[in-house]
Amino acid sequence: MPDPMSLYLAHPFWAWAAVAALFFVAEAMTGSGWLLWPGGVAVLVAFLATFAGLTPFDAVLVWVLLTISSILLARRYLPKSLFRPLGADINDSAGRIIGHQGRAVVAFVGRSGRVFVDGKEWAAELEDGETLAAGARVEVTGVAGAQLRVRGA
Repeated sequence: MPDPMSLYLAHPFWAWAAVAALFFVAEAMTGSGWLLWPGGVAVLVAFLATFAGLTPFDAVLVWVLLTISSILLARRYLPKSLFRPLGADINDSAGRIIGHQGRAVVAFVGRSGRVFVDGKEWAAELEDGETLAAGARVEVTGVAGAQLRVRGA
């Protein structure tokens, strides 16, 4: 029986193609979107290992570095809506306004008040003990039922 290293050296393309296939199958089963990056990089490494003659160690090193780089670049340059957690409801307008800015409609009494955000008026609660006057800018930090959690922006 031939040893696995000699089989890899004889056919590195198919070894990396199998790695890519495993990631793509796992992606199809989970639907996370994150397993596309290591799978796609594995396809690239399959070609590099075959045509550039990468050693097994170099191929794994290239795969790790390119996978990390591609994930970081994707998080930086692709729209945040692509990274919505599973089960996020696209019709949930309250959940989508986290991070949006608006204005206080009235001065906050204690920690309670009303804000105008995303074209609607909402009941709001201040995140910390600050005070806000009417017209002050706010940023939405969370949603609890029909009430927004805000902080001064």
